Amino acid sequence: MRSSKSWKVLLVSLAAALSFSMLSACSDNNKKDKEDNSTAIVTYKGGTVTQKEFDTDVKVMKFLSPEQAQYLELDAFKETIVKQAAAFEYLAGQASDKAKKEAEKQADTQLATYKQGLGDTYASSLKEQGITEDEIRSYMVRVLTVYQDMLLKVTDDEVKKQFEATKGDFTVASLRHVLIGFTDANKKERSKEDALKRAKEVKAKLDGGADFAAVAKEYSDDTGSKDKGGLYADTALGTYVEEFKKAAETLPLNTISDPIETTYGYHIMKVESRTEKTFDQLTDEQKESLKSAVASDKLQQFMEKDLNGIIENINLPKSSASPAPGAGASPSASAPAATQSAK
Repeated sequence: MRSSKSWKVLLVSLAAALSFSMLSACSDNNKKDKEDNSTAIVTYKGGTVTQKEFDTDVKVMKFLSPEQAQYLELDAFKETIVKQAAAFEYLAGQASDKAKKEAEKQADTQLATYKQGLGDTYASSLKEQGITEDEIRSYMVRVLTVYQDMLLKVTDDEVKKQFEATKGDFTVASLRHVLIGFTDANKKERSKEDALKRAKEVKAKLDGGADFAAVAKEYSDDTGSKDKGGLYADTALGTYVEEFKKAAETLPLNTISDPIETTYGYHIMKVESRTEKTFDQLTDEQKESLKSAVASDKLQQFMEKDLNGIIENINLPKSSASPAPGAGASPSASAPAATQSAK
């Protein structure tokens, strides 16, 4: 199962089209539309974000992440987006030429991939949202410019420090588990009490010597591992949700755990092997992921600590939009596997 993301992160993620975790509206203040006479809705140190710029960015967001469209109409979310728009404008203006060139290359690659994925529906989707390909590319370039600039500033020492702070994520383990979900195989909701009772029944069987693979095939609600006897082989622990990861990191080998609660249900786990990694054993891809995490953290820290300091005025019109029936206050990401974590 993936852990859910907060609405704030989701509003700046939209990772369906881009390859990093922080995505938000932004514009290059040196390339503003000369015909844009719309009202400035944000004034920040060195520039403004206009109503037209903001509306275009929201359209691009809806295009890239249609499942979040309803939330982009809510005032609380709009204020977050427009404040971040100012932040990205401000940061893009300080980015290096190297960052801008790399951002252009990545944007072209990402746009081509996204275009290929939509196939024959690409043109109609653009028309439906009322945006152009140039507007999407411009959006991607400017966002990636900020991110690339952050990435270029990450030092080797910071990467190593990030590894030490998240070392457990890189531990590789083979484990089996049985998930008793809060939703059963027939998509019917199961109460916590019923799920826990069933999980305890599973544990009792396993403690009594029952074969773990056979029990998993009979009881588990995790479609990602059920047919493999509950097995996830040689998997980095960082792919799991936090509660599951902690148990997999600390449970003595070849022992049956007590029920472990996650947002998806109760898990009974047995860790068959576990190997820690040193920094030198990491792949280049893993080191890049650490570097990316540092850059994203720097960007998040800027948004949380410095954002309000650069904004001088916000004049965002209020709307009367409300969430669609059944929509919660925190849109979240979901995934098919019952143990994976959103990164």
